[in-house]
Amino acid sequence: MYDIIIVGAGPAGLTAALYARRAGHTVLILEGGVPGGQAATTPNVENWPGTPAIGGADFAMNLYQQVQDLGAEVTFAAVTGLRDEGAVKTVLAGEQAFQGRAVILANGVRRRKLDVPGEERLAGSGVSYCATCDGGFFRGRDVAVIGGGNTALEDAVYLSALCPTVWLIHRRDQFRAERHLIDALAGKDNIKFLMEHRVLEIRGEHQVEALRLVGPEGETTLPVAGVFAAVGLIPDNAPFSPPVELDQGGYIRSGEDCATNVPGVFAAGDTRTKDLRQLVTAAADGAAAASRAGQYLGLR
Repeated sequence: MYDIIIVGAGPAGLTAALYARRAGHTVLILEGGVPGGQAATTPNVENWPGTPAIGGADFAMNLYQQVQDLGAEVTFAAVTGLRDEGAVKTVLAGEQAFQGRAVILANGVRRRKLDVPGEERLAGSGVSYCATCDGGFFRGRDVAVIGGGNTALEDAVYLSALCPTVWLIHRRDQFRAERHLIDALAGKDNIKFLMEHRVLEIRGEHQVEALRLVGPEGETTLPVAGVFAAVGLIPDNAPFSPPVELDQGGYIRSGEDCATNVPGVFAAGDTRTKDLRQLVTAAADGAAAASRAGQYLGLR
């Protein structure tokens, strides 16, 4: 029996563990992937207060090590369900069941897929959702990045150091990314723009060979060896609902106090309803959720 079970070892979950352990609570972290969440796959973190720049992997591992040093337990298992049993909450991970008096859901979000023919078949064979993870496999070959937000532009800049040509394909006529990322494109001559274009199909027999696109002038075929999809994020909260309430977009209904509709269950970070999803707001949520969970435990 743990005081607090935390689902997710991203910045929100790890910060929650940090504050919970400092308050003297026993903590179990359940993580189905790698520690650090999306931060671990970000080339550089440049908006963390007091730190001009740090590699995403270094940022994630520093936080993970800090939490481990404080004595938080970590089990690598994908959570598949949540049961509210009043004073006890049971978190399911496959055939395993973990019990705690409070739960913090900090499972983050996952990359949205393009949902076009060829994507599933060629996943891992030229189709990727993480440029920093897989970019090295495409050194010396032309690739495409799909999307117009921060992640897409970060991916394009990262890949421009590895690939002769990086095609940045966006369905709109303007990027949605932050200004400093848009400015960074200006110095990258090998990043080529295809605005107002959509991917219709990813082609290739055993590996990605080309994209079929449609734009203002009709359909065209673009030869590339790799496709990096960066078209947004979606929550993965089905394992928690019911009993936890979700909004129409699938995010957990929760305010700045991080409380959900279930007493003793809290939500932190990108997984909950909020306007801004950044590292600093994830960490703030983690601290708030741990504090609220501690108050809840103190009333039991």
